[in-house]
Amino acid sequence: MAKKKKVSQNYMDQIPLRREDRPWRVKDDGMVEVDMENKGFYHTIAQKFFGKPRVSHIALDQYGSVVWQSIDGTNTVYDIVQIMEKEFPEERDRMLDRVVTYMAVLQNNSFIQMRGKGK
Repeated sequence: MAKKKKVSQNYMDQIPLRREDRPWRVKDDGMVEVDMENKGFYHTIAQKFFGKPRVSHIALDQYGSVVWQSIDGTNTVYDIVQIMEKEFPEERDRMLDRVVTYMAVLQNNSFIQMRGKGK
């Protein structure tokens, strides 16, 4: 039997904030695309010798696009889970795990930072 992920109430009260140095847009198909500048020594070498782009355009899927647009500086993680459950009712029982995992990926890749409620 699969283990259920336990999420603290404190985490659910956190407010995710998009990093300002990550420009983004909603494409014609409604999906979000986030730009990420590839900086640093190894990226510079890859750009120079292998023709890698200076800016990568990260296309988010339908779930990621809704989450990204829900990150507005006021919505808590709990609020975003609620938004996602309304948007994708067929995924309701898996949505908490999906959102928490996605938030961790965004945070680990420096697309967002978390702020405590009321700060």
